[in-house]
Amino acid sequence: MSGWNASDIPDQGGRTAVVTGANSGIGLVTAQELARRGARVILACRSEARGKQAQEHIARRVPGADVHFRPLDLAELSSVREFAASYPYESLDLLINNAGVMALPYGRTADGFETQFGVNHLGHFALTGLLLPKLLGTPGARVVSLSSFMHALANVDMGDLNSERHYRRWVAYSRSKTANLLFVHELARRLGAAGSDVVAAAAHPGYADTNLQTAGARLEGKKATERFIRAGNRIMAQPAESGALPTLYAATAPGVRPDSFTGPKLLWRGAPAPSKRAKWTRNDAAGERLWVASEQLTSVTYEGLKA
Repeated sequence: MSGWNASDIPDQGGRTAVVTGANSGIGLVTAQELARRGARVILACRSEARGKQAQEHIARRVPGADVHFRPLDLAELSSVREFAASYPYESLDLLINNAGVMALPYGRTADGFETQFGVNHLGHFALTGLLLPKLLGTPGARVVSLSSFMHALANVDMGDLNSERHYRRWVAYSRSKTANLLFVHELARRLGAAGSDVVAAAAHPGYADTNLQTAGARLEGKKATERFIRAGNRIMAQPAESGALPTLYAATAPGVRPDSFTGPKLLWRGAPAPSKRAKWTRNDAAGERLWVASEQLTSVTYEGLKA
């Protein structure tokens, strides 16, 4: 793994990948590098305009890239269902659960969930479950979910998953990232129990310069805060091209283990390496409780994967 970079990605010819939030940042780089290695890539994005711009961006940089835009709004379960129902291929080799929101003012999704929990966890939980038959039918398939080193700041509160009693934006964000890791932990356990070779793994980008950090300030019209964050990103953050490497490693490198967590070697930056994670993200009972709650909230059940 030492010094691993995008040139080490194995040939992806004949493989199909879905990358959520592929219109910018980590998702765009991930989609571009998978396409560069020969994969057919579906850009699953909320905005049609930005999704098609990303498609054109990749096409300019990767001549002959097999890249397609399809609409997906993770804040609306009906959109998740429509995406899965209209998935056009028999196989699915890579599902990259990349899209996310960070530290937003309190809000709710179309289905009434707190926005960060709803988008970062529940939307991807539903998407993965609905695409599971395609994954199970594809030898060597992988599901990679993006978490954050900030997951270590807060465990999930099973009694207040939607932050209805008290909302602190950074705590809610950290809880949603813990939920991502608990989801991977429980998904890997269930896949193993079913005898499936599908690998569920997690990754995080460290501190990467993307639009994610400025979204909250932008929504609130805090232009000075947005400028301050952008300036800090230029000084401290690594570029999105580097931030995408842990995801690409988890998605393509040989020997990636189920329930592994890959991030930058120095936590914030560096080449992909095994990343530390809070002990509560490997708690079997918590993973199962979150799984059951997620099935109830989304009405999506994972056929073929028993507890």
